[in-house]
Amino acid sequence: MTPQDITKLIVRVSMKDRTAFDALYRQTSAKLFGVCLRVLNDRSEAEEALQEVYVKIWTKADRFAVSDLSPISWLVAVARNHAIDRIRQRRRPAVELDEALDVADPSPDPEKRAVAGDEQARINDCLEELDKEKAAAVRGAYLRGDSYVELAERHKVPLNTMRTWLRRSLLKLRECLER
Repeated sequence: MTPQDITKLIVRVSMKDRTAFDALYRQTSAKLFGVCLRVLNDRSEAEEALQEVYVKIWTKADRFAVSDLSPISWLVAVARNHAIDRIRQRRRPAVELDEALDVADPSPDPEKRAVAGDEQARINDCLEELDKEKAAAVRGAYLRGDSYVELAERHKVPLNTMRTWLRRSLLKLRECLER
């Protein structure tokens, strides 16, 4: 398939042509999957990312400017940027939880130390409400920075199960902290 053919498919997709979208997927999904896999280094996460990439392509095809540039370059950029965003999203909760638990306040203000100590106690109490294995996984992921793969191996569960544990545990922590 030539770059002009791919360009035509993208233009048709921008007009919400499902047949064109199907053809575009068949022609480009292997390449875009390779991009996602190379960035994420995890097959199942790359598969999820690929699905999300094609949702973006469906919704943003009208932003593709017809030019002399290769249309596959635009598609690769969408996939690469999405995969990088997924990596950034993975890292963000660890920083937030670390900040919430960080009670080492450099200021000698006793009121601030009391508030920080209270927050740490609340978080610890909420962590205690979780199943011991899931609480250990949350501490590993968000306090020690362990990867999902490391945690899955340590707890002897599949990677997707570990992701589910962490996502559900964070939701329970949020509910507990909002009480």
